Parts: sequence; structure tokens; C-alpha cells
Amino acid sequence: MKLDTFFKKTSFAVGIATLTLGAYFISTSFISNNEVKTTAEEPEKSFEKDYNVFAIELPKEIDFAGESLPLQINDVKERLDKELLVNTYWQSNALLLLKRSNKFFPIIEPILEEYGIPDDFKYLAIAESGLEHVVSPAGATGFWQIMKATAQDYGLEVNANVDERYHIEKATRVACQYLQNSKKRFGSWTLAAAAYNAGNAGISRELKRQEVEDYYDLLLNAETSRYVFRIIALKHILTNAKDFGFHYQDSDLYELETYTTVEVDTAVTDFVKFAEQFNMNYKTLKLYNPWLRDKHLNNYSKKTYHIKVIQSSL
Repeated sequence: MKLDTFFKKTSFAVGIATLTLGAYFISTSFISNNEVKTTAEEPEKSFEKDYNVFAIELPKEIDFAGESLPLQINDVKERLDKELLVNTYWQSNALLLLKRSNKFFPIIEPILEEYGIPDDFKYLAIAESGLEHVVSPAGATGFWQIMKATAQDYGLEVNANVDERYHIEKATRVACQYLQNSKKRFGSWTLAAAAYNAGNAGISRELKRQEVEDYYDLLLNAETSRYVFRIIALKHILTNAKDFGFHYQDSDLYELETYTTVEVDTAVTDFVKFAEQFNMNYKTLKLYNPWLRDKHLNNYSKKTYHIKVIQSSL
């Protein structure tokens, strides 16, 4: 081989090696710098550190309306655990319930007390409707999910103009009367709560058929089996919300504006114009009086109605 040919080939090989080595160092430097930059801007994340799901410690003792749960029964303990887990980890819903309860419990609580119904039954209203004016597929309506026939049996007005199942005070009084009758029939507030879901006849039939006397000894359909436990779980979570990890300020809770009532014993042809008389709009009038179901009120019977108007508007 000629020397000039050797040197040419050697120079080419050295050049390639130099370029390759240079590329290596550039590449290594880039990767190294990039790694440092990524580490600085995006700290290492750990799923275990950033998201945790904990088992819930069951209370050693818990009651509903003063009646203790037999937590020594495994089935009872598991059913309570299920409702605590489901309602705790449905965080958005639990927080909304907490906010709404601050708005509506001050209306419900004194009525329960007036009728001698334990305060725990305010959580029954939450279990029924989430404190919203919902309508079930079967037609149960309002906070207390009252059927039309039951409402009329207890003296509520239900027609195209007026549906007093949406009237929180009147519907709460009907719920109280129903619960009083159930308690008198069964001798137990727990069974009275179950009967609110399954009906007095349904609970009576199952108690007789299964030859037991206690809710916790009954085998019931899935809904009623969960029903009382859901109420108890909601009570426990909302009463101890911050212990369950819910963070909020008092200012985060919903409030009902101060209102007064006006008596109406005639027909109202247009609730838009009616609202304007009290410096309100139609929407606000209907929000505070959801039992007014139409744009007008016939009032053929000349009944006296009490319509809420916002105090600040007067």
C-alpha cells in the first residue's frame, strides 16, 4: 500500500472516529442536561404519595335515633362499612350535601322537634332526595319523596297549579306524621325509617313472614336493606366531616336568604307581575316557592296561601 493512500484512509477513519466521539459527547451532554432540567421542573411523582385510599375505621358504637346498631353481627358491620365507604369516597356529592344541609336543616330541625321526631331523621331527607326537589320514576316528589296518594291522604294539595310536596315546611310535617304512625305501629324508630322506604304494609308483612321483630334481623330487598345504613352513614360523615378529610370554611356553605311571607287569598293571573310588586324576578319567586307549579294561580276555593318573598326586596 502506498503511504499517501494509507494516510488518506487513516485520516478518514480518524475523522469518522472524531465525529462519532464528538456526537457521543454532544448527545451525552444533551441527555445529561435534559435530565437535570426535567428533574428540576417536574419532581418525581409517586402514586402512593399523591393518591391514597384508606379503609375507614368503624366506630365502636353508633346509633340511629337512640337505637344502637348491633355491630357485633358481621353482616351489620359490613353493611355499615359499605355505606361509609361509598358515601365518603363520593367526595363531590358529600361536600354538596354538607353545603345544602346548612341551608335547609334550620327549616327541618324545628319541625322534627315540634312533632317529637328524633333529629337523626333529617338525614333521611338527605338519603331520599339529596335535599333537592327531585321526582322518582314512581312519582315520589320533593325533599321527602312523597307519593301523590299519600300527600292527599295527609291533606296536601296536589294539582296543576299547586303541589305542596314541594313545600318544604308542609312536606316535612307530613313526613313527621307518617313517621309518628310508623313508630306507633312498630315501636322502633329504625323500623319506622325502613317503613318510610318500603311502606308500613311491606315491613309488617316481612316481620310476620320471617318471624322476627328487629330491622337488623330482616332479609329485605336491596334498596331497603341499604336504606337505614345509608342514613346512618350520612349522619356519621356529615357530623364528622373534617375528620373524614373534607376541608371547608363556613363561608363555603349555602345559606337561605332572609324572607318573609305574604298572604294571598285570591287568584293570581301572572306571577311575573306578582313578583315585580316585591322587587323580585319570576325565577327568585319560584325558587323560594317551588310548590307554585304554574305561571298563575286559579285559587277557585279562595284558599289562603303564604308566599315567600325576599326580605331585602321589601
